[in-house]
Amino acid sequence: MTDTLLSVRDLSVAFHQGGETSVAVDHISFDIKRGETVALVGESGSGKSVSANSILKLLPYPSASHPSGEVIFNGKDLLKASDEELRHVRGNDITMIFQEPMTSLNPLHTIEQQIGEILELHQDLKGAAARARTLELLNQVGIREAEKRLGAYPHQLSGGQRQRVMIAMALANRPELLIADEPTTALDVTVQAQILELLKSLKDEHGMSMLFITHDLGIVRKIADRVCVMTKGKIVETGPTADIFANPQHAYTRHLLAAEPKGEPPPSDATKPIVIEARDVKVWFPIKAGFMRRVVDHVKAVDGVDLTLRAGQTLGVVGESGSGKTTLGLALTRLISSKGRIAFVGKDIHAYSFREMRPLRNRMQVVFQDPYGSLSPRMSIADIIGEGLKIHESALSGEERDARVASALQEVGLDPATRWRYPHEFSGGQRQRIAIARAMVLKPQFVMLDEPTSALDMSVQAQVVDLLRDLQRKHNLAYLFISHDLKVVRALANEMIVMRLGKVVEQGPAERIFEAPGEDYTKALMAAAFNLEAVNLSAIRQ
Repeated sequence: MTDTLLSVRDLSVAFHQGGETSVAVDHISFDIKRGETVALVGESGSGKSVSANSILKLLPYPSASHPSGEVIFNGKDLLKASDEELRHVRGNDITMIFQEPMTSLNPLHTIEQQIGEILELHQDLKGAAARARTLELLNQVGIREAEKRLGAYPHQLSGGQRQRVMIAMALANRPELLIADEPTTALDVTVQAQILELLKSLKDEHGMSMLFITHDLGIVRKIADRVCVMTKGKIVETGPTADIFANPQHAYTRHLLAAEPKGEPPPSDATKPIVIEARDVKVWFPIKAGFMRRVVDHVKAVDGVDLTLRAGQTLGVVGESGSGKTTLGLALTRLISSKGRIAFVGKDIHAYSFREMRPLRNRMQVVFQDPYGSLSPRMSIADIIGEGLKIHESALSGEERDARVASALQEVGLDPATRWRYPHEFSGGQRQRIAIARAMVLKPQFVMLDEPTSALDMSVQAQVVDLLRDLQRKHNLAYLFISHDLKVVRALANEMIVMRLGKVVEQGPAERIFEAPGEDYTKALMAAAFNLEAVNLSAIRQ
């Protein structure tokens, strides 16, 4: 038996649409040995996922085609295999885990039904035997109280639990090769660390090979034996992980390794004027039950938070999903109702109605997480950025407004000549710059940044962080920076709040918390973010 399990040779992928042909993957070659983990690394659009989907012929044929290449698995070329042969390989010999478990799982079927379907299709297991194997798989992937979860639907599980179910489904038929396509990107750092440790231990236990697709080099260092670096459809460098990190040869590899957000946050300055002050802020959502829909309890999304944010300073708010970070930001900007005192530049605003808040909106701006969802696809960039000026500075003429829009685009590093284009004509990083320009055109004092870099590639993240730092220095802006990415927070924030289940766990100067975290929960976040280690699991919300 040969040592090589999968051999991809001279593979190309082309897409045909409207009489035009575009090449997404251009003559790539790589091997995966038995028991080996190979990482395919690159930024969005580099061709990683298209390459992985080609292995099992999961592309939209006939609009997709392979002008060249072969995919040899156990001596057989899968590109030439019949549909019946591929059905035997898919989910049996080669399985796949996708990036977003919520869209990969059927929302109308229970967990037991979805795993049972695979067992029945490939192993003809039914009834009690299928149930026993399903429980065995769920326990193997670390689902607590697995028997109680059999009847659960995907929406009743957390993101980490859904991904564990996806891994259980992938392992159901004891595959020889597992393809993991960005399996931790949509997860919290603590859950990401747990999933990576799980994949590594299961791979060793089952003797599987793994093709791991990611844009995060930190994950590669942790999990891969060898690395293939991909850009613009080509593999530009390949080699053992340690060698690639110690001595990268290609300029693009060096660019990826240097792309992590860097730089120093602004120095703390207690003499600067206070922009936002909050005391005992609470946001409780009622839980109603019974025929009369009486309030029986509350979800305490934010529970008694105090903070002070000064001009030219950045307050980082960190924590897992569901910790209350975004809800706190929405309360401070009065986009949702809350209890407790909130003051903006010395003026108490906690009792203001939404109508009373309107004159202050130009001075309080928000940049949202998703640059795809936060920009209207039906408006040009000029209209998107200029909309706030029409409302808050209605005395401006059309020419004056256009000049302000052009100036805002220039400030965020975009060509003003592109302002008549639409959002779909820009990359993710460019769209986030447009969202920042929309906030900055109104010359705010306070900007809430809600996960503004999480949807972006690492190198684009670094560019956006540098841009935000420059704008803050130039305009003396106060930032509330909400993120689960502690590397980005470290580069931007001088003060920090760690939240868990609506409460502040730890608070103080960011440098002190990063150097010497005092709480177990904070230590768990740090270990997961910087070392990809799952520690202090009892302190983390399961």
